[in-house]
Amino acid sequence: MAVLLVVGARALLSSLDTTEAVSSADPIASPLQAGTRTPTLRIDCVALNCPTFVRVPGGDILADRDMARGEQATFFDPELDVVLDDAAAVQVFVNGQERPRKEAGQRDAFKAVRSPVQ
Repeated sequence: MAVLLVVGARALLSSLDTTEAVSSADPIASPLQAGTRTPTLRIDCVALNCPTFVRVPGGDILADRDMARGEQATFFDPELDVVLDDAAAVQVFVNGQERPRKEAGQRDAFKAVRSPVQ
């Protein structure tokens, strides 16, 4: 009986030992590397406060709020109207491509259209 207890405990401990598995693991792939689809629009807030407005043209308002620093918003709709009250406060990606940043305090209004390849 004692032998079975020792064998069982040893098997349990060896199954819980993750040192080797962690050290040989590959780095975690980013969502873009993992083959997930690229959003039509991604907005990253890089300032304390990022006033953002995003809507489907002629339809639903998807975002009308102030984002906080470090916050990210992604949208997958085929076409979007975007208004940024301070375009320098955000980093914007359309179909995975970064849009040029504007001057501090400059308003930016544009249409993001999903790439047919996406």
